[in-house]
Amino acid sequence: MPYIVPASRSLRVKIVYYGPGLSGKTTNLMKLYEAFPPTSRGKLIQLDTETERTLFFDYFPLSLGTLGNYKIKVDFFTVPGQSFYNATRRTVLEGADGVVFVADSSERREQANIVALKNMHQNLESLGISIDQLPIVFQWNKRDANDALPVSVLESTLNPRKAPSVSAVASRCEGVHETHSLIVRSVLERIRFLSQANRSAESP
Repeated sequence: MPYIVPASRSLRVKIVYYGPGLSGKTTNLMKLYEAFPPTSRGKLIQLDTETERTLFFDYFPLSLGTLGNYKIKVDFFTVPGQSFYNATRRTVLEGADGVVFVADSSERREQANIVALKNMHQNLESLGISIDQLPIVFQWNKRDANDALPVSVLESTLNPRKAPSVSAVASRCEGVHETHSLIVRSVLERIRFLSQANRSAESP
């Protein structure tokens, strides 16, 4: 759930980029970070291994205007792609208000996508988060790969619930902002819905 800071009248939401190793999660955050002016973003934190994969997470708080009387601030994270860091994946996923699943379009990475998605479902379940109530956007990244699977195959294999999805080449910043806009809008719509539902429940 969003974190309200009464003193600054701000509403902080958490969006997590999930997916297999080297699918482009970090690239997405880097491209977003580069595109936003310093006045609307915080510090980008990266913790990498010697192989330059993201070990723990990338993160930066971004100011996105207001919702009602509250300033919206979004904290972006990525999870480590390597499966042996699953405890860190679960910790980063905790408290997420929305998720972007970044899939590698390459045919040789099909099984890695499936394993990562199953792992995400398991971690959400262990945290008591319903996948049906959590805003999620799928990004079909690396569409420029020579062996890229058809989007229809990725949709049927990974997105049977028909969540919003975007085709992308994150290294060229293609689809990065579209993905960002979709997930942020979905999260804010969810917050508005819950807020309205709470007000209705409190009405005599």
